[in-house]
Parts: sequence; structure tokens; C-alpha cells
Amino acid sequence: MTCFPIAHPVQRLCAIIAAAGALALLFTVLSAFAAGDMSDDAKALAKLDDAWSAAAATKDAEKVAAFYAEDAVAYPPNEPVCVGRAAAKKVWAAYFADTSFKISWKSQHAEVSKGGDLGFTSGPYEASYQGPDGAMINEKGKFLCVWRKQADGSWKAVHDMWNTDTK
Repeated sequence: MTCFPIAHPVQRLCAIIAAAGALALLFTVLSAFAAGDMSDDAKALAKLDDAWSAAAATKDAEKVAAFYAEDAVAYPPNEPVCVGRAAAKKVWAAYFADTSFKISWKSQHAEVSKGGDLGFTSGPYEASYQGPDGAMINEKGKFLCVWRKQADGSWKAVHDMWNTDTK
């Protein structure tokens, strides 16, 4: 990457003002998330995502898959993308086949579009499972899920991505 010095004082001042404005906007957005400033629709979506985590704790792939839209796309870590509710169910069933496997997540951020038909949730997850050598592996990561309101008014996950912070 090449950086070019800003030689003219007016250009420097404009660059400083632009950077300060960008930082102010970033702090405003981050403080809104940190303060939990979510609309009622976003709070309902976060609550739905938390219910999904509770369903995963039951290790019932059918219950977990019910949160996906028929045409959903899931992006599991270290695996190919899977398209469709049935494909996502297979991924979860494979996880749940390992009796030592546990997973939970918590929505920390949620937002619903102005039109009210799309939204997202995101936050951290934790999983644990027995490794090939018999030792327990504790994994931490993050997720991002895009939701779409269905014709009946319910919300379904349409893009679900999660990945690990460590192996």
C-alpha cells in the first residue's frame, strides 16, 4: 500500500475533520449497540435468535432446522456452504451425532430494516466437543445471521454464518 503525504495545510485540515467525523459516527454507532438501543422489532428478533440457541441445546436437528427458511444458506466453519433447510439440518445432525457436542450463542446486536422485512442478529458463540485425542475442545467464535420476514409474519434465517476465533 502506498501512502501519499498531505502537503497543503487546507488538505490536512480537511483530512483531520473528515477523520474526526468518521470517528464520531463510529462511536455513535458503537455506543448505540453497547447501550442496547434496539427497536422493539430488533429486540424481538434477538429474542427469537436466543430461542434458536435454546433449541440447539436440546440437540434436536429438526427443531434447529425449523428456524431456517426453505431457501436458507448456511456457512458452517471449515465446511462447504449448504443451501436449503434440509442441508442445514444435515449439518446440525452431524454436530449432534457427537454426544459430547454442546453449543450456545447470544445475540448482542440486532437490527430490522426500515421496511421491516429483513433483519440481522450477531454475537458470540461457544461450542465444546471431544477432539480426536479424547481431550475436550472449547471453541469460541462469532455469528452473523440475516433474517427475512415470511408471508405469515414469522421470521426465518436466510443466511447463517459462524466461525471460530480459535481452533
